[in-house]
Amino acid sequence: MSDINRKLRTYFDGKIVRKDLTKSIKEGANVPVYVLEFLLGQYCSSDDPSIIEEGVANVKRILADNYVRPDEAQKILSLLRQRGSHTVIDKITVNLNIKKDTYEAEFSNLGIKAIPISEDYPSKFDRLLCGGIWCIVQLEYEYIEEDKNASPIHIRKLTPIQMPHVDINELKQGRKAFTKDEWISVMLRSIGMEPDTLTEREKWLLLARMLPLVENNFNLCELGPRSTGKSHLYKEISPNSILVSGGQTTVANLFYNMARKTVGLVGLWDCVAFDEVAGINFKDKDGIQIMKDYMASGSFARGKEEKSASASMVFVGNINQSVDVLLKTSSLFAPFPPEMGTDTAFLDRMHCYIPGWEIPKFRPQHFTNDYGFISDYLAEFIRELRKEQYGDALDKYFRLGKNLNQRDTIAVRKMVGGFIKLLYPDGEYTKEELEEVLKISLEMRRRVKEQLKKLGGMEFYDVNFSYIDNETFEEFYVSVPEQGGGKLIPEGMCNPGQVYTVAQGKTGMLGVFRLESQMMPGNGKFERSGLGSDGKCKEATNTAFNFLKANSNRISGSISTTTKDYIINYQDLQGIGMTDKLALPTLIALSSVALGKPVASSLAVLGEISIAGTLIKVDELANSLQVCLDSGAKKVLLPIVSAADIGAVPSDLIGCFNLIFYSSAEDAVYKALGVE
Repeated sequence: MSDINRKLRTYFDGKIVRKDLTKSIKEGANVPVYVLEFLLGQYCSSDDPSIIEEGVANVKRILADNYVRPDEAQKILSLLRQRGSHTVIDKITVNLNIKKDTYEAEFSNLGIKAIPISEDYPSKFDRLLCGGIWCIVQLEYEYIEEDKNASPIHIRKLTPIQMPHVDINELKQGRKAFTKDEWISVMLRSIGMEPDTLTEREKWLLLARMLPLVENNFNLCELGPRSTGKSHLYKEISPNSILVSGGQTTVANLFYNMARKTVGLVGLWDCVAFDEVAGINFKDKDGIQIMKDYMASGSFARGKEEKSASASMVFVGNINQSVDVLLKTSSLFAPFPPEMGTDTAFLDRMHCYIPGWEIPKFRPQHFTNDYGFISDYLAEFIRELRKEQYGDALDKYFRLGKNLNQRDTIAVRKMVGGFIKLLYPDGEYTKEELEEVLKISLEMRRRVKEQLKKLGGMEFYDVNFSYIDNETFEEFYVSVPEQGGGKLIPEGMCNPGQVYTVAQGKTGMLGVFRLESQMMPGNGKFERSGLGSDGKCKEATNTAFNFLKANSNRISGSISTTTKDYIINYQDLQGIGMTDKLALPTLIALSSVALGKPVASSLAVLGEISIAGTLIKVDELANSLQVCLDSGAKKVLLPIVSAADIGAVPSDLIGCFNLIFYSSAEDAVYKALGVE
């Protein structure tokens, strides 16, 4: 018996179950996992194979004989009348009838109401009054002619199948016996995963999926390949979360039904998860606005009043392309429907973005056959932990860097608090353990901010998230793995005639364009490829060639526009549509290939010239420099007419480059080629 199992036996006996038994019965019986696991915890709590076999047989028999299927309700009632007594497994809700001053039970699958029940049960098992729980109930049937108004059905004995209440202190005491790694293993096995088949990073990402269940009003997004179990936790494991499949929904269903005056899903569940985000669709026009309001504040206005709720929002969906392609061509929020995926105000409300592409596609060996908590126990203590707050835990050892705005700070604090509740519910952790939690929390929020910067430009430029150690005052920066490497503008020398420019594409977005040139003997022809049919782009390239013809001697006597042919290929590296700001980059590319001199390493060319060689200043200078930084440029060639706009650019952005100003078209060529 492993150490972990021995400890579970000692501290959590009766609250653990072997997960392979759940799998084997679940495949044949359509009962909630938490009902099944409670019975298995009762009958199979042993390591003796014969006891387990007998226990499984018992559980199967109990389910076959006593579980009420809704379509067989009348058959069960008839059986009860014939025999005079019968035991059923059903979901029971208890209400207090104020007029009669009695408690009455309602049976979900059996479909009967107003059955008198002793007040001992609701006072002992308070969850009967809060939405109901699954129970094993012994029923009796006795019809009395004289009292026709009385119910002939009576409850002899009721035994809750779900946890009637959770002692959170018992959990906190039990946690002290486990190391951090052991506890992570227990938590992952409780949701059915086998930690021994996962890397350390994958374990943390799977734990992050549980944050919406343990934190109030937490907004999480996970996009990734298919079959990585994105929606499994919210559908199967937790009885406190609901999965909205297909995405079609209404404001009445989700938030508040004005006609019935009832609160929707956000008021009834701890967590509302949307499967397949691409299909999210509100029938009401104001649906997304109300959702934005709710995601930011946890409240929403309907009619004359404002309602509050604590449900977390989860958005899961599939990414169809590779992440590299998405990062270059659009954003990681691309799978969202257009009205959400381009709305920076909506996306800014996401606290956490789990990189689903890092989680492996699940195979049978990823699912555990070992002991974990009964799902219902796990769900209930997680629900109890929602009442506690650890958001200020990081203040003892660290503070957050200056690049985090208020929304970023709230998101990071929520995640730090959530991870602490999941991993250290007893509130005992070291500075190193807290730092580990803080790093992953900063990364999950930075992923959201990086994409916002792509979509919203300068408004979200401050993405260099960091935290500062309160003792040493050292500042540590946290990066996002997928942003590293893959720079569009490479380091080191390129071939002569290869030029990178940053400009506005046809779609209005800023991006990087590459020019690659060749020169061969000929009679002064200039060929272009990659421009498509846009006349403005061709006009700009002609401007450059005509300028070179007229002024080549002023650049260098060895450039010939009559005995050589030139070919330039134009590439739109980010799929935003070709730019028409091509005259200056084309002139630099032609001069570079004609002279056999490469442009300076890591250089981005900004600015444009007219046919007469007049300099045209850069539009959106701050945003353009941000794109240069993201693309890997170290030097930036700028027209002197843009110098006046430098004041509007954040100083830490300017500090990232060697800015090279040019005062004429010829000057730009000299400085790009490093000729003084």
